Amino acid sequence: MKKIGIFVLMVFMGIVQTIAQGVSFDAKVSKRNLGLNERLRVDFIMNQNGDDFTPPDFSGFRVVGGPNQSISNSWVNGKRSFSKTYTYFLTPKEKGALKIKQATINIGGEVYKTTPVDITVTQAVAVPRDPNSPEYLIDDNLHLVAEISNSRPYLNESITVVYKLYFRNPLRISDGRAVENPQFEDFWSHNINIPQLKVESGTYKGENYNVVVWRKSVLYPQKTGKLTIEPLSLSLVIDVPSKRRDFFGNRVVQQSSRTVSAGKRTIDVQSLPDKGKPANFFGAVGQFNFDALINKNSLKATESFEVKLKVSGNGNLKLFNLPKLVLPNTLEVFEPEHSENVRTTLNGMQGSIEDNYTVVPRFQGKYPISVISFSYFDPKKERYFTLRSNDQVVDVYGGPVLPIRDKNISSTTKQLVTNANESFRFIKLKPNLEPIFKKRFWNSKLFFNLIASPFILLLAFVMFTRRNQRISNDVEGSRLRVANRLAKKYLGEAKKNISDKSLFYDALERALYNYLKAKLKIKTDDFSKEKIMELLAVKNLSPMEASPFVALLESCEIARYSPATDVKMQQDFDQALKVISNIDKKL
Repeated sequence: MKKIGIFVLMVFMGIVQTIAQGVSFDAKVSKRNLGLNERLRVDFIMNQNGDDFTPPDFSGFRVVGGPNQSISNSWVNGKRSFSKTYTYFLTPKEKGALKIKQATINIGGEVYKTTPVDITVTQAVAVPRDPNSPEYLIDDNLHLVAEISNSRPYLNESITVVYKLYFRNPLRISDGRAVENPQFEDFWSHNINIPQLKVESGTYKGENYNVVVWRKSVLYPQKTGKLTIEPLSLSLVIDVPSKRRDFFGNRVVQQSSRTVSAGKRTIDVQSLPDKGKPANFFGAVGQFNFDALINKNSLKATESFEVKLKVSGNGNLKLFNLPKLVLPNTLEVFEPEHSENVRTTLNGMQGSIEDNYTVVPRFQGKYPISVISFSYFDPKKERYFTLRSNDQVVDVYGGPVLPIRDKNISSTTKQLVTNANESFRFIKLKPNLEPIFKKRFWNSKLFFNLIASPFILLLAFVMFTRRNQRISNDVEGSRLRVANRLAKKYLGEAKKNISDKSLFYDALERALYNYLKAKLKIKTDDFSKEKIMELLAVKNLSPMEASPFVALLESCEIARYSPATDVKMQQDFDQALKVISNIDKKL
């Protein structure tokens, strides 16, 4: 009987092993390398019917289609062939190495898992190569273009980059956000604020389109040679009419997600010409005016006057230094106060920059302010210009006369010669000195303070130690303080990441939960809707007062899986502050 039992057991194990070997459950992808603006198709295929299919979380991807289920069941030469497939269409959220994690299925009481698949996402490509995307209508009627004002600028000459989204009927854009912004390396850059995106009429390649100006940037190249402008990539939700019609005969519209890119652009930056370059040229490029202004032409020797060097016009005003003011050493010159009044538009930097010097004369006399020159390069006329200030004289009166100069010293050196008696006039020749032992140290306040200081320090140390011990023993208080700090921390993170939907709502939800822990002094992590309402009711909050808090948590959960604009995220953040403030008042 024992041998028979062993034989039956071995036969049963063989049957189970044979069945297990006959089951296959695999994950297949359309490609392993794709661009940020391409789609990926993932098929989970099994050769036997199963239940409780659980897909992976698709971390790093956005699900734009699926799951689509298909079943194939056929008989060939008396043999049954079965196949069941779950299909998903994904778009990557970021560049880098991503992974399609394991999916699970229950077949015949056994749980099977797929093998993880590695995916490499590169930067956006000029033409998507997704063979599984049938939406040719979008490809023909949607374009993101980077328009550059000048592809061969001079060094430090302004250029503009305007990103325009062109689309036409029958497409409609219902939502969109930037997923990859250019960093403009090797450029000084400034983004022009666009208060609100507007749809206007325009032309693209000679055909009428709707156009949205998405972004405007002003660039000043800081290097010569060929420089690359990185692409801007947008994630769009597009309304596309389908072939189906509703009961009234109207065409049914379906939504499709697509990432589009403007593509890389290259500009060739020219060096400034060496021919005709002035010796006092320090990098000013544009069209400028130059002035040297004095606020007083006549003053007393005890007064001060100001010399203002001002450059105004259109060009790289923030990227060069003004010429230095050189005056005789008998005039005391302080470090200049620099000020800027510059605005940046699509025409570049416009306005003025100033260096304001404060000058104090030490002797009376007439002081000439020598000519100051300023040079710049005009890229439109392709030549250098030098501007000079006018000769000016400052009359100083009512002060000491400048001492006689040594005739052997050239007047151009302008060195001050002083009398021997005046050289040490700042030294006090009759000081009021006292012996250091005139006052007794033993009866002074300093003596008693030094005696008492060790006892005061010891008392402070004891009090500090006891306070730390009380805090460490107060486990509940420490936990509540930590929760309160976490609530403030996550609120700050939510505000900082208000342009990133996923990070924003994750931080906002954590902030609300930690606030509730800190405020209600609870330890539980069970934060169901009913539990929260129950906890707030215990604190004498009515359902009408507690429901906005629960509604905000539900909004955070829903927003993670649905499109959300910056305006919606700002509204949710303001609502969070309002709800927390109201609960604080009630408690």
